[in-house]
Amino acid sequence: MIRFLLPNEPGSATRRFFFSAAFWMLMGILFGVIAAVEMIAPDIMPAFPHYTFGRLRPVHINIVVFGFLLSAFFGGLLYVIPTICRTTLFSERLANFAVWFWNASILYITFALAHGITQGREYAEAPWIADMAVLAAVAIMIILTFGTIARREEKLLYVSAWYIGGGLLWTFFVYAVGNVVWEYPAGSWKGMNDQILLWFYGHNVVGLVITPQALGLAYFIIPRATRTPLYSHTLSLLGFWALIIMYTQTGTHHLLQAPVPQWLKVIAVINSISLLIPVFAFLINIWVPIKDRFGRVYDDVGAKMVFTGSIWYFITCIQGPFQSLPSVQRVTHFTQWVIAHSHIALLGFAGFIAAGAVYYILPIVMKRPLYSKLWADIQYWLMLIGTIGIFTSLTFAGLIQGEGWLNGETVYRILPELNIYFMVRGISGVLLLIAACIFVVNVMGTILVKAKEPAKDVVTSSMDSPEVAA
Repeated sequence: MIRFLLPNEPGSATRRFFFSAAFWMLMGILFGVIAAVEMIAPDIMPAFPHYTFGRLRPVHINIVVFGFLLSAFFGGLLYVIPTICRTTLFSERLANFAVWFWNASILYITFALAHGITQGREYAEAPWIADMAVLAAVAIMIILTFGTIARREEKLLYVSAWYIGGGLLWTFFVYAVGNVVWEYPAGSWKGMNDQILLWFYGHNVVGLVITPQALGLAYFIIPRATRTPLYSHTLSLLGFWALIIMYTQTGTHHLLQAPVPQWLKVIAVINSISLLIPVFAFLINIWVPIKDRFGRVYDDVGAKMVFTGSIWYFITCIQGPFQSLPSVQRVTHFTQWVIAHSHIALLGFAGFIAAGAVYYILPIVMKRPLYSKLWADIQYWLMLIGTIGIFTSLTFAGLIQGEGWLNGETVYRILPELNIYFMVRGISGVLLLIAACIFVVNVMGTILVKAKEPAKDVVTSSMDSPEVAA
């Protein structure tokens, strides 16, 4: 029993985290589709409190962020860190314990939020006990990561290790502070101080929790898939330090209409625009070296997803600074525009990189090709079309809302105009749901079904030297 639950087999924790990511992606999008349907037909679901939009939305968000994205990133780092450090993982059994503990935490968060057990703070709805479980799981991942780095045989600490290790430390700090874990059991402060802390957390969930892990995996996968070095290792470290310096105080740009000190608003807007520095540092490093090797990116479905995630990163981080400006927020704030932006950040940028990391690393760990490359390609196009559909429909809906309110229109006059856009969002969500089903089957098939013979490119890539990416 112990051997099954806590095996010492190399790569076992990685594949379990990857399967967890696929499962939670399916569950997260399922809840999101149900919530989208309720925006079109509010009375379509049974009259149970668990099906109300106010409960479905936090369940959807928390599953996508913690269940899907972070599970995929945790699985990825358990392979990437030992590989670039030329050593073995600090403890495979501890990593497998982290898999079970992490999934138990996500399951409890889902149960609690569905039953109305919530702190009522956006993106920080999980109750105090769940907060402590998340922090404990992140602490285990920190031990695994830095324990592996401490025993490395490779002198050069490649930039992926910087982003992954730094991102885990930031995750622990951002989650603890943003969720006010020292205030038991409320998990919150009072008044505007609580709102400032909340949006420090809410925005940095993307900026200092998800982004470093995603960029760390992208820095590993794209150079290896294309057999090209980075444009500049120094530039990658500049982007790393610029990210932590400039992202920390951007959250207050969500509170420009609130009674927050003006100096804090100014810092938030300036830092939001300054984020273009780490963004372009990453994009130059990834895009410039492969300008003549797009064929290799296209041929590898995992690399293709990661590269598409970098395009969504570019779009997200151009739109983000733009919408932090007060003149723009007069139209876009509190509208569906913001929801569109969050979807391309989580499902476009982070979601594509997470799925791409699974499809790139899992065959290497299993030493066999993907169960179905065709299905993976179909999933890619369904995800791309679905994400574009959500982004465009909600952007148009947000502009209609914002212009209407700006010109004094009442809510009940605007709502009928949004119905068609909500329908497009719902259909796009169904496409993403189908993609998630394919993801689960493909990951499960790759893990369980043995191929007649391993793919040559998979075996070769698993034996590559870390210097290929350095």
